[in-house]
Amino acid sequence: MRRKQLGIAAALAAGTLAATGLALAPTATAVTPLTATINATCTIGGGGAATLTATQTGTAATITLSSTSITAPIALAKDSIASTLTMAKSGGGTVAFTGTKNPAIPLGGGVTVGPLSGTVASGDSLDAYGGSLKMVVFGITITCTASAAQAPGPFVFS
Repeated sequence: MRRKQLGIAAALAAGTLAATGLALAPTATAVTPLTATINATCTIGGGGAATLTATQTGTAATITLSSTSITAPIALAKDSIASTLTMAKSGGGTVAFTGTKNPAIPLGGGVTVGPLSGTVASGDSLDAYGGSLKMVVFGITITCTASAAQAPGPFVFS
């Protein structure tokens, strides 16, 4: 009987260790590359280099855009910019990422919006070139467009 109890205890301990290892294992990154850069021109706030950072969990994806070259024409409160980033899909069509997430941005400070949320399918290849970023601030729409394909290449989701 004692042997049976030890066997059960050992099996439970092994199962607990395995479950703990799975819980602590890092999640696989499904999108590549994780970051890309673009050059953008905006209707207000100038233009220049911007960095896009992507994440993916299943069909849910987020993209954050940050730039020190695209600047705020006025001071902006946290989460006050309604943003839609439309990405061109290879093979045609677009995918939109939306949200109202942004840090507080001082007058003349670099703009960061996101994470903006969207839905992707396995195999989607998305590029900011051919799309746009629309930011609505106090009812005024600011549109930014990329002047060339993002580098090092489009975001590919799996």
